[in-house]
Amino acid sequence: MYVSFYKFSGRPFQLSPDPRFFYGSRNHQKAMAYLQYGLNQGEGFIVITGDIGAGKTTLVGHLLEQLDPTKYLAAKLVTTQLQADDTLRMVASAFGIPMEGIDKATLLRRLEAFLLDNQRRGRRVLLLIDEVQNLPPNSLEELRMLSNFQVEKMPPIQFFLLGQPQFQQTLASDDLVQLRQRVIATYHLGPLNEEDTKAYIEHRLRLVGWHGDPEFTEAAFARIFQSTGGVPRQINTLCSRLLLYGTLEELHRIDERIVDEVSQEMLREGMRTSTDVGGQPAQVRTVVANPPPQQPANGAHSEVDLLDQRVAALEKSVRVHGRTIKRAIELAASYLDGSNAGSLAAKGGEQ
Repeated sequence: MYVSFYKFSGRPFQLSPDPRFFYGSRNHQKAMAYLQYGLNQGEGFIVITGDIGAGKTTLVGHLLEQLDPTKYLAAKLVTTQLQADDTLRMVASAFGIPMEGIDKATLLRRLEAFLLDNQRRGRRVLLLIDEVQNLPPNSLEELRMLSNFQVEKMPPIQFFLLGQPQFQQTLASDDLVQLRQRVIATYHLGPLNEEDTKAYIEHRLRLVGWHGDPEFTEAAFARIFQSTGGVPRQINTLCSRLLLYGTLEELHRIDERIVDEVSQEMLREGMRTSTDVGGQPAQVRTVVANPPPQQPANGAHSEVDLLDQRVAALEKSVRVHGRTIKRAIELAASYLDGSNAGSLAAKGGEQ
């Protein structure tokens, strides 16, 4: 809806990772340097950790887009609680290696033959393991065993392990000493700072044709940072809602008051816009749009007052949804009118 209202070429704040929208913040540039260093080493494991929504997948996707497909073959595995044998089968599946109805020994031989074939073709094999914190130690050990393959004294496969911060604790366990010795680069991807948060938002907007409509005030950028803790995915969620709100209200300027209102609306809906960064609470300014009445001396709230608050919140939600439906109908009608006019013009030209 807001794409057409603001005349964008696409959605700037979609939640699914898209390397086209990669923004090289200070943290992301450092992480990219570690990835490139590890890639140049041509062996072992490269570990990138970060909180949920920090941009780990987008970061690695951006790296892979820069690689020559004739020299690199990459596959991605998003993990769950896979046991060792299942992990090997998922690796084979990621590379399109047939593995139905065969035992583990045969599977390993096929994996080795696949790696040997690519090595002879001058192509290095890369395996990305996303959500690696879900893998148990015995599955991680199977990956280490794969890294033991040697072709002409060179390892034919390299691993990128992407996970949440708790994976660092897993990696430090006594059971994974040998795997830890194979890690050649590791980096923790933190949140954006306030300056990078503003630059990140403007970067994504410009990629879809933004030329200042809507205008974001400096105070609005600051409030977005305070509300999201600088976590990219949370920034995307909040900014997407801000653009939707701006479309419904036909706004061309987003200020801190609007950010506060939308943030509080999302909090009431259970969609948190504040976050814990690095295990510590973010600096979040909490603004209560409809503050409750002062608490009586006896510590008990009036049931009538609480009911009034709930009714008011419900009424506001109904009004918002009503405006959404109305605006959607208007945009659809406008689109249909334009299509009909184009059809009539085409028919007139044929006559």
